[in-house]
Amino acid sequence: MGAGRVDWVDTAKGICIIFVVMMHSVLGVEAAAGETGWMHVVVAFAAPFRMPDFFLISGLFLSNVIARDWKLYLDRKVVHFAYFYVLWMTIQFAVKAPVFMGDMGAMGTLEFYLLSFVQPFGTLWFIYMLPVFFVVCKLAHDNRIPWQVMLAFGAVLQVAPIHTGWLLVDEFASRFVYFYAGYIFAPQIFRLAAWARERIGVSLAYLVGWGLVNGGLVYFGWAHLPVIALALGAAGAGAIILTSALIVNSGQFGFLRHFGANSIVIYLAFFFPMGVTRVILLKLGFLDIGTVSLIVTIVASVSPMILFWMIRKTNLGWFLFKRPEWAHLTGTFGRKRQPQAAE
Repeated sequence: MGAGRVDWVDTAKGICIIFVVMMHSVLGVEAAAGETGWMHVVVAFAAPFRMPDFFLISGLFLSNVIARDWKLYLDRKVVHFAYFYVLWMTIQFAVKAPVFMGDMGAMGTLEFYLLSFVQPFGTLWFIYMLPVFFVVCKLAHDNRIPWQVMLAFGAVLQVAPIHTGWLLVDEFASRFVYFYAGYIFAPQIFRLAAWARERIGVSLAYLVGWGLVNGGLVYFGWAHLPVIALALGAAGAGAIILTSALIVNSGQFGFLRHFGANSIVIYLAFFFPMGVTRVILLKLGFLDIGTVSLIVTIVASVSPMILFWMIRKTNLGWFLFKRPEWAHLTGTFGRKRQPQAAE
């Protein structure tokens, strides 16, 4: 497994990032409007597998780099994401500062900003968690902790009712097992994708069955229960892998692969067009809540790609999605092509 672009992996990431944007868009619209729309059903259906699959995919290529020396590893897997987190957290704070200052005053806003260095802020918690997972996996690898022990540890954390209110702790407990499973079972996952391309009928039958079970458990309110949530996360991740392989096989929906290859770009920048579009459409008031949610999702997903295209054409604002030389650990820059945000 090389570290280059893989069509079904990018497609899977594209599906996941759209579901992530959809969740924030739909819930934001519904909270502002005080009512739910028809898009709420789609968000609820995707909830059991949306983030598990994203983390599982993020761990797929870890085996290619986990044996690197610590300095290079930290540069690529910690400093890289830390740069984009701090940059975009600061941008979001600048945009929302008037609201924060009105609610909590100048000192309260400053304290909130400083707290966001240890308590992941808003929509950016995903790229805050990734370096934590990378470091934990590296420590386990270097100390020769059996993968069975680590996987069992992650599963126990996911099943345990851990709700401390501290996002770093709660999300680690809830998501680490999927990231580690992506790392450990990468060969099997790639074989599953290849299998799906050769057995389209069986894959479609599995997807129908999975959809009925997943939807039924969500409908009855059981999807979040211990063990069931873990099983649905794993089954849903498998379903997205099969779906992505079948989509690539069909030659359709190529935009998903493009979105997935630049998923971090979308993840970092979707908040602003999402908020602006939501405010405008709700003020106009001539569309139902579900349609407003759909339009907000589309605009929030596409706008970052337009911004990224403009930056690449003009080379203005390139630091928003490309880590500058000064943001590398000394001595690591130049050992490899300078990475993009969506490496």
